[in-house]
Amino acid sequence: MTQIALLNGEVITVNSKNEVYEACLIEENKIAAVGTTEEIKKLITTSAKVIDLHGRSVLPGLIDAHMHLFLYGSTLMHLNCKDPAINSIEELLHKLAEIVEKTKNGQVIRVFGFNELMVQEQRYPTIQELDNLTQEHPIVITRTCGHIGMVNSAALQLAEIDSATPDPQGGTIEKDSNGKLTGRLIENAFLQFNQHVTYSDEELFNALTKAQEQLFAHGITSVHDAGGFDENSFRIMQIASNKKLIKTRIYAMIGSLNDCENFTKNMLTAGVITHTGNDFFKIGPAKLFTDGSSTGPTIATREPYTSDDNNYGYLMYSEEELYSIFSLAHQKGYQLTVHAQGDKAIEQYLNVIERLLNEYPREDHRHRVEHLGVCPPDLQEKAKALNVIPILNPSFPYEFGESYIRNYGERTHYMYAARDLLNHGIITAAGSDAPITTVNPFVGIYTAVTRLTREHTAFGQDQKVSLMDAIRMYTYNAAYASFDETAKGSIEVGKLADLVILNTSLLNCPMEEIPQVNVDLTMLDGEIVYANKSKIGV
Repeated sequence: MTQIALLNGEVITVNSKNEVYEACLIEENKIAAVGTTEEIKKLITTSAKVIDLHGRSVLPGLIDAHMHLFLYGSTLMHLNCKDPAINSIEELLHKLAEIVEKTKNGQVIRVFGFNELMVQEQRYPTIQELDNLTQEHPIVITRTCGHIGMVNSAALQLAEIDSATPDPQGGTIEKDSNGKLTGRLIENAFLQFNQHVTYSDEELFNALTKAQEQLFAHGITSVHDAGGFDENSFRIMQIASNKKLIKTRIYAMIGSLNDCENFTKNMLTAGVITHTGNDFFKIGPAKLFTDGSSTGPTIATREPYTSDDNNYGYLMYSEEELYSIFSLAHQKGYQLTVHAQGDKAIEQYLNVIERLLNEYPREDHRHRVEHLGVCPPDLQEKAKALNVIPILNPSFPYEFGESYIRNYGERTHYMYAARDLLNHGIITAAGSDAPITTVNPFVGIYTAVTRLTREHTAFGQDQKVSLMDAIRMYTYNAAYASFDETAKGSIEVGKLADLVILNTSLLNCPMEEIPQVNVDLTMLDGEIVYANKSKIGV
């Protein structure tokens, strides 16, 4: 029997009492004991591997309850504008010119993480600037939110988009005052466009591998995948997990970034139900997009944006349309969820859930809502009454807080309203939405506790939570959101041995240093999958 003993540390169990112990023992792939160092020493055999923690923290394996595995992995393969060196359109075009020279004609050139507010020119590149670089390569620049894209003429031709192409519902193919295409595609226009620039199987496997490397380095052992590119990426994810090409535990939402509605309908027709699978790959909730991006800004709001009296954002469906799509799924036992950022979109979804539960009551449905951005008190109370699980993104205010204050004003006091939701007794989980923001969970934990942006601007301070509450959002509560709280999410006897050793004591770490906390070891299913060898000695 394989034993690993972790001694002389700070074992943050995240159990019902938030108990902290000195040590724990792993046998095979399960947690066998927790207690004092002396208690654990009495249980170990001579062949046990012993790791002296020297006061460092041990956490349950962290769970990112909302991220995009393929999209995140893709950003690690292509040009990413989150690189601080790309601080202007001029520099971006220079980098693209270098890539064009090395890229075969006809091959798609992809750029991720662009934010017009973070470049010197404070604008998007123009279609003319992109066309001047190449007429032979489709160029696709994805904005940091993932909901807006800037493309060149070759990319538009690939998707058969011209000035006569009508706007899709919930999207815009932008044109200038003369009716000419600008190359900017917004919301559904961009999401539908992406069906024409798909990835090869090799690229998809590579994206998963690169994503997993970063997840393990940040202590993340489980993810709730919020949608890949299409049916093929969903297939590749299952193959990779089944063949153990990736080991990350995946809860895969039934939804996609490209043509989400049809993908979801097709999957529901196939009859694969929520939570089908094993400890490494399970089917998650049926998912739809109901509104847009919080930074676009394109979210659907009850009142106009503070920055624009005429802008209420994009609503993707009528309430009746949303009910029609979700009705059968609810009746058949699926967990449901939506991307809903604005209060208008959140209200619409909660109305649908209320109607479904009234017509077809279900116990322990655990329907979710992804993001739950602008959520005022009346909608918080409704979410509580319906037992809906919010999946918040604590890192969003860290990166985008200043733009939220500009666009939504006083509504930021109840954006990603973790404190209010927890006070209502609502089990609330957290995710990064990577690559939209950093995959680093300690940035999210820091922001949940401080409610400070990267520029140290105060953001909805009433929504600050305790450090233990923030940790719970990334562990036990995230496990609950996928029906897995009896198997993982806390360090308790009999649970899976998914653990993380940090480089410091988290409970004694100065708050301002939490974003710089590093992982020394990540254990998944009793196996060490990442280790800083100089710190751990493995």
